[in-house]
Amino acid sequence: MLFERINKDFISAYKAKEEVKVAVLRLLKTAIKNASVEFGREPDEAEVLDIVLKQAKQRRESIEQYSKAGRDDLADREVAELAILEGYLPQRLSDEELSAEIDALIAETGAEGMKDMGRVMKLLNERFKGRIDGRAASETVKAKLS
Repeated sequence: MLFERINKDFISAYKAKEEVKVAVLRLLKTAIKNASVEFGREPDEAEVLDIVLKQAKQRRESIEQYSKAGRDDLADREVAELAILEGYLPQRLSDEELSAEIDALIAETGAEGMKDMGRVMKLLNERFKGRIDGRAASETVKAKLS
């Protein structure tokens, strides 16, 4: 379903001559195709989502690196590409929602200290894959368990 949407959007962006969107979706389609060769089958919905998440993470890291190096022109292009990729990701949890979900998971798992952080993070990542920022979640869990 997600892969079909990516294909449809690629075709419409190509017809509309949206260069940045075409480039991003072409790279995304290639990554999905490579995964299908690697798996020996078409990737399922979760695997396609993982690919989109990986591409978005790469863009975020590039933005950070380009900004540090003072290359705002390249950072701006990566920001535009990230915006396109985020259109294929589920809506992120707000800070308040994230905090409430972490509190619920801490209560559910009986986590009492930093030794239980891995268990809480594992459940959080399983339940809200693609909907949380791992770094922010980790900091929040660490603050609540300290």
